[in-house]
Amino acid sequence: MTLPSAATLRALASATALLGLSAAATPAAAAADPEACKTIRLSDPGWTDITATNGVAAYLLDTLGYEPDVKTLSVPIGYQSMKNGEIDVFLGNWMPAQQAFIDDLNAANAAEVLNKNLEGAKFTLAVPTAAAEKQGIKDFADLAEHGDAFERKIYGIEPGAPANSNIQKMIDSGDFSLKDWELVESGEQAMLAQVERANNAGKPIVFLSWAPHPMNEQFDITYLSGGDDYFGANYGGAEVYTLARTGWAAQCPNAAKFLKQLTFSIDMENVLMGEILDGEDPQDAAEAWLKENASAYEPWLADVTTFEGEPAKEAVDEALGL
Repeated sequence: MTLPSAATLRALASATALLGLSAAATPAAAAADPEACKTIRLSDPGWTDITATNGVAAYLLDTLGYEPDVKTLSVPIGYQSMKNGEIDVFLGNWMPAQQAFIDDLNAANAAEVLNKNLEGAKFTLAVPTAAAEKQGIKDFADLAEHGDAFERKIYGIEPGAPANSNIQKMIDSGDFSLKDWELVESGEQAMLAQVERANNAGKPIVFLSWAPHPMNEQFDITYLSGGDDYFGANYGGAEVYTLARTGWAAQCPNAAKFLKQLTFSIDMENVLMGEILDGEDPQDAAEAWLKENASAYEPWLADVTTFEGEPAKEAVDEALGL
């Protein structure tokens, strides 16, 4: 057996050293965000649309190795919790309906906008189309004349919601001659149950309505014009923003990049909300939708990694079995 020459041994030693340097220059993936970012606290006011979007965000964050913690809080308490540093992210900043809350947060330098996550939303009063056509109701100004039929009641959502405050302000002001009307406050589901009862009985009812929401498929409804001073133009046309407490995005840049890129559509939310209202768990509904719409999440995950620093899209593809 011929032993290698000294020159060959030197060449082998040099090659081994180079391989060692190469390995040292390619370290294992590092964590994308610091440990303090692993748990992400999200606020949910109990609205099905935000429950749906939180479901999507939570499913994906969980798949990426984060620990989403969704807390059910009314809008005022959710914003106060963001001011106190107890909430990191809120996906349900409806504008302009929540302008007063944003002004308060801005005054305290307590929150920053990550992105606009939904366009084409609307939010104002509506009546069943049958009642609208029978009684000629198309505008806020048409309600007072039919006060007896409506029992002088306007059905809203949970106490403290900005939309309820706008309705009460309208009643108190005497606009549209509704001074003797009553705002009935309840949760979203209780309000919709009342709408269903009235609709089935052929009775008129005026209530807070918005899109996206499966109510637009469940009921034949007519949105009322004329409420621009209280709900904004274009039937309360709205945009929905994702907010984070000030400093969170800088502290947790990887998670923040994902949330900055996370956007929704009216059709998507209608589907997810319908599943949730039928009893589906929000994250299970999100998983099913993502399996059927895999192309949707690719731009959300661009240049994002898992918490451990691995490519995000590959992790989600694997979780979904794609």
